[in-house]
Amino acid sequence: MPEDYVELVKQLIGHVSETQTIEFKDSNARFEMIGRDIAALANSAIVEGQDYAYMVWGVEDSTHAIIGTSFDPLTAKRGNQELEIWLRVKLSSNAEFRFLSVDVDGKHVVVLRIWPAVGYPVSFDNVEYIRSGTSTQPLQKNSQREQRLWDLTRSGAFEDQIALRWLSRDEVLHKINWARYFTQTGIPVPEGGSSILHYLVTDNIVKTLDSGQYAVTNLGALLFAANMDDFETVSRKAIRIIRYSGKDRIAATRSKIFLGGYAYIDGVMDYIQALLPEQEVIDKGLRVTMNGYPELAIRELVGNMLIHQDLTIRGGGPLVEVFDDRVEFSNPGASLIQVPRLVNDPPQSRNPRLAKLARRLHICEEAGSGWDKIIRSCELMQLPAPEIQEARGDAPSMRVRLMQRRPYRDLTVDERLQACYWHACLQYANGNALTNASLRERFGLSTSSSSQISRLIADAISDRLIRPVDADAANKKMRYIPAWVRE
Repeated sequence: MPEDYVELVKQLIGHVSETQTIEFKDSNARFEMIGRDIAALANSAIVEGQDYAYMVWGVEDSTHAIIGTSFDPLTAKRGNQELEIWLRVKLSSNAEFRFLSVDVDGKHVVVLRIWPAVGYPVSFDNVEYIRSGTSTQPLQKNSQREQRLWDLTRSGAFEDQIALRWLSRDEVLHKINWARYFTQTGIPVPEGGSSILHYLVTDNIVKTLDSGQYAVTNLGALLFAANMDDFETVSRKAIRIIRYSGKDRIAATRSKIFLGGYAYIDGVMDYIQALLPEQEVIDKGLRVTMNGYPELAIRELVGNMLIHQDLTIRGGGPLVEVFDDRVEFSNPGASLIQVPRLVNDPPQSRNPRLAKLARRLHICEEAGSGWDKIIRSCELMQLPAPEIQEARGDAPSMRVRLMQRRPYRDLTVDERLQACYWHACLQYANGNALTNASLRERFGLSTSSSSQISRLIADAISDRLIRPVDADAANKKMRYIPAWVRE
């Protein structure tokens, strides 16, 4: 059943006084004040272990009497900019909030629901705030309070937070695709809703509330939502796929948002594969139609995009863009591993709970070998090496580009060097080393191209991408490893 906002207001005003996570106002609607208070209340919510913090307009501070308010967040503007848009620009990207308007006893009340800070403290205009008693104060730098807040936000997982609460058993089973949970985990489907919920609660997909009702976690909504639009905390995280006509973003011919949870990755893959161009090649004298990209690489990149995105960046989600000559995979959040070391360094997970369950659902790799498979599958089809782009700063993001196969002569200098480097990384990961012969095979070149590949190897050494295992070895026995490997 829908949340009872009137009852919510009555519960909030039932508190004896303002708390670290609840603030009452009459009609005071200064934008800067609202921004500072959102930051302070979000940070206080994680400190106090609360699922939400609240600001309430239309309630007298001293008596908690409902007096109504003239404040309307939908019409409030700063210049030509709407209030909510202005706040989201000024607040750090991990801030999440929602305005709720409700009439109580014939009087207009506005409730601002604020989610706890996750990943790092919420800031407004690049300043972090905290509640001190009933007032909002800048967070003192290098203080014990700041250190504790950082510790809590780092350990507080977005996956554990509540996406939707106060649900009956039947409502949970309607909003969650529980059948897919059992199908993909291989667990036999139990009889009865209570038994089904037992498994969902055990895997932190659903939580039991003190009232006897249930709540769906962000983890549950991300993976198993029947419709992500039902869960405001993850609605912007739905997978979007766009097909463009040509090589630029001028004309989009098809676009689809997958509102089901990420566990429906097979449906996502089928849709992507149907959009990908095919190539005709000559094999043993016969013209054969082949996929333009390795399916394994596509699946691994989709899995990485979903599992390793920065969930604290609330305004963006995973995106796949298909062009005539390439496919691009984008997600919010930069890589936790230095890009040049993606193949060889131990795996790291930004969202450990999501990653753990996703592995059981066969969405992503167990042992962190995903990038090995991506690089290797591109080599087997003699594609250019994946192009990896990072954006850091206020809006960090990751983009991986797969290009269609082109003859060696048509590759740019940088594409050749990157293919050489990643081949060295892959060989090293498998206990081998790059050789002239292995690199020729990677590009599909014959022995007559040995001198051409030797020049490429020399250029890669000059650019400090690779180095010889033994600089004194004979030319025919030269072997190469990534330059970062210690002498």
